[in-house]
Amino acid sequence: MSTHLTDIRFTDMGLHPNLIKALNELGYQQCTPIQAQTLPLLMQGKDIAGQAQTGTGKTAAFLLAAFHDLLTLPEIEGRRPNEPRVLIMAPTRELAIQIYNDGLKLAKHTGLKLAVVYGGAGYEEQRRNIEQGVDVLIGTTGRLIDYYKQGCYGLEAIDVVILDEADRMFDLGFIADIRYLLRKMPPPHDRLNMLFSATFSQRVLELAYEHMNDAEHIRVEPDQMTAGKIRERMFLPSYEERIPLLLGLFDTLKPERAIVFLNTRHGSEDVWAHLAAYGLNAGLLTGDVPQKKRIALLEQLKAGELAVLVCTDVAARGLHIEGVSHVFNVDLPDDAEDYVHRIGRTARAGREGDAISFASEKTAMNLPAIEDYIGHKIPVEPITPDLLREPVSPKHMIPRSPAHREQRAHRRNTGGGGQRRGPRRR
Repeated sequence: MSTHLTDIRFTDMGLHPNLIKALNELGYQQCTPIQAQTLPLLMQGKDIAGQAQTGTGKTAAFLLAAFHDLLTLPEIEGRRPNEPRVLIMAPTRELAIQIYNDGLKLAKHTGLKLAVVYGGAGYEEQRRNIEQGVDVLIGTTGRLIDYYKQGCYGLEAIDVVILDEADRMFDLGFIADIRYLLRKMPPPHDRLNMLFSATFSQRVLELAYEHMNDAEHIRVEPDQMTAGKIRERMFLPSYEERIPLLLGLFDTLKPERAIVFLNTRHGSEDVWAHLAAYGLNAGLLTGDVPQKKRIALLEQLKAGELAVLVCTDVAARGLHIEGVSHVFNVDLPDDAEDYVHRIGRTARAGREGDAISFASEKTAMNLPAIEDYIGHKIPVEPITPDLLREPVSPKHMIPRSPAHREQRAHRRNTGGGGQRRGPRRR
């Protein structure tokens, strides 16, 4: 049996038969620790604030509990088709889509209608999906509030509300939006409330106490912040050595599927260009990448069409990508919690993985806070000459954003915003 699973089987939980049928088809027989501890309580109608390491099955836990609730309890009298019974709030578009896709698999035999809404794409299509009828509505708070204020859906019939990655909601400044939506719903004692996150802070617990009904706080392995099967390593390169070292590690380790994290868009573009020029099949995911392209890049990585994805923290949380063997932190993150979420992209679902970090002079000051947060020192390895590779010039590889292209076009059309200058003096 995989060590990340318990001896408790889903069939022992009393879940609705149609959910068991979907689980069997997906090959899921045994619960992870967070599922084993939360599902029995949720099925008794108790609110949960659940904390577990990333990749341990939180999403399936709250989806199964919500679907079981809808399949076993009658909806309120007079409920309209555009009044969802479940509302799931996520901090990012990518996570909302991930929850929706997982939900479709688990709800396959239930007849439940799911919809997902998020900014950046599909405005009218998403709106129509809601208006045509929805049982489970998943989305980011901005788009959820937008449609709510337009009257596209109502919150009077909510039976279950779920907050995923609640700490990230605070980090991104969404807490006012969350409270707005919660106050439009039935009171906490009239609904089932779930709050899940990989990390908890005092302000997250305060949110739970304020908007939940005597929630039970469930922790799974709270003393070990990073997953046990992640092999962590640290190198101490100079800033100029980062790319030669990264190329050498790709040559030496030959990762099956990798994610490379940096702190800024500019840094991500530079590293992506060097990897691509070196001949690696690399993708670039930053905050200004259009939503459709983001989804396509993630699907390409999942399908093995990309060997490596270079990104900022837009991809650090909540995303389950099968088979990521290596995570590289070319920049140490400014937030210690982000280190845990970044390296959690590997060693998921009980597998093993490698997390390799660089502490160059520009981000080494972040290391003490990270090691204090995770509760252990990251082993440091020496940089030997055989690990370094000569970079290939990445000229003309740097992608330009739409805003950049518009700016260049404006300068061409207007002569730089004013009269053209004469020839330069030599």
